[in-house]
Amino acid sequence: MGFKYRITSDDELYFLTMTVVDWIDVFTRKELCLDLLLSLNYCQQHKGLKIYSWCLMPSHLHLVVSVEPGPNTLSDVMRDFKKFTSKKIVSSIKEIAESRREWLLRHFAYAGKFNPKIKEYQFWQEGLHPIELKTFKFIEQKINYIHNNPVEAGMVYRAEDYVWSSAAQYAGEYNPLLTVLVIEDVGTMLRGL
Repeated sequence: MGFKYRITSDDELYFLTMTVVDWIDVFTRKELCLDLLLSLNYCQQHKGLKIYSWCLMPSHLHLVVSVEPGPNTLSDVMRDFKKFTSKKIVSSIKEIAESRREWLLRHFAYAGKFNPKIKEYQFWQEGLHPIELKTFKFIEQKINYIHNNPVEAGMVYRAEDYVWSSAAQYAGEYNPLLTVLVIEDVGTMLRGL
């Protein structure tokens, strides 16, 4: 991974993307989506993760995040999140009524064979593809990109209709799935980081 795609500061906002190996559509089951959101919620409550925008697509997760000052760096939080969710989601796939169970597990096991850091299953692709967000225009662009992802994919007509996203919160609607720090005035928010 080149310097361009590293988390270099815990004082900035970052746009992150986590992708399932080979872009497999795993997050088509409500149970698996909720596993992931509960893990994000845990990171918010116990590790200082601050989420400004998010969207969970069938094969990947987009976030705009930062971390509270303290013992956990953003890199640490996201490393732990990916490690935990890999195990949790694979475990859930084994337990729920998933018609593709054997195929998915075989695929994740095969991907894990080629990564010396993986013991059995590789769920996420390597890296987070972090992009530091320093300007209002760039933050706004990434939040709009995140929220319009389901619209561009033809999944919904309006971004705020997609339940696995913070778009409804930005439209002034209620979404109880995940607490988000809605950025109403990015300039003020940037000065407060």
